[in-house]
Amino acid sequence: MGFFSKIKNVFQNEEKNKNQDVKKEVQVYEKGLTKTRENFVSRLASLTKNHKKIDEDYFDELEEILIMADIGVNTVMEFMDRLRARVRKEKIESPEDLKEVIVDELFIIYVHDDVLVNKIQYAKEGPTVLLFVGVNGVGKTTTIGKLAHQQVEAGKKVLLVAADTFRAGAVEQLKEWAKRIGADCTYKDSGSDPASVVYDGLQKAKNENYDVVLIDTAGRLQNKVNLMKELEKINRVIGSFIENAPHETLLVLDATTGQNGISQAKAFQEITNITGIVLTKLDGTAKGGIVLAIKEEVGLPVKYIGLGETKEDLQVFDIEKYIYGLFKDMM
Repeated sequence: MGFFSKIKNVFQNEEKNKNQDVKKEVQVYEKGLTKTRENFVSRLASLTKNHKKIDEDYFDELEEILIMADIGVNTVMEFMDRLRARVRKEKIESPEDLKEVIVDELFIIYVHDDVLVNKIQYAKEGPTVLLFVGVNGVGKTTTIGKLAHQQVEAGKKVLLVAADTFRAGAVEQLKEWAKRIGADCTYKDSGSDPASVVYDGLQKAKNENYDVVLIDTAGRLQNKVNLMKELEKINRVIGSFIENAPHETLLVLDATTGQNGISQAKAFQEITNITGIVLTKLDGTAKGGIVLAIKEEVGLPVKYIGLGETKEDLQVFDIEKYIYGLFKDMM
């Protein structure tokens, strides 16, 4: 039995046993990946239907489908090599028999030999500090609000720090989120020194025993030198208050920008220590394969994905739910 058959059995059994939490999470993935599934998986199904045997025409068409799903050229080339090797080794002749092998190999692309940690690394003592970076327009401030909402719902004392003092409206947006979800917010006037906002926030967090601090930052990647200096200063301030902080530096990317998001990830890796990716607006693209490309080309775990507009649609990334959400109609 292949990987996909195993997870399909697990999730279907959970539904039969009425595990409502698992059922709800799986449904969010299914709904959020609808565009990718309808485009990518329907083309894979047509490929299987239109070819009676596995030949070079079949492989060429499959390669094109994978690239169109934004999995990335390098990732696709490696995938095709692995797939050809399995076809030869296992003497697979029918495209129908190859369907589950394709799904298994896509899973292997993400997992490889790595143990990818997709959970937030919380501090053992004192506040956990989460620093958010990313260009303007990717949904960074909204992501912070949604994640803060989850922390509040979990009973944690949460502080938002509005250190994006350059983008018009960023401070007001974060203040509004704090008010809406029942968190606190530290801020200064637009144009203030971001590091000074962080300083005030962390002082408050330590003095008043906050559990989690989420810090918004500016996203002016076009001026890389200035942004690097700004993030270095912010990191120094954080480290002076709390040892080994920030505990996470999360890069927020917009899934609808496709390969441009990969370029942003590489650029931010050059200027600060990224620990994970938050991939927003995955429900708004038919190119959900970008999840696989990020892991392969940037080497960073996707920790959260945005699968809709509501506060509940920000999900901890789960490769099994992702694969199931994509391929459940194909098998």
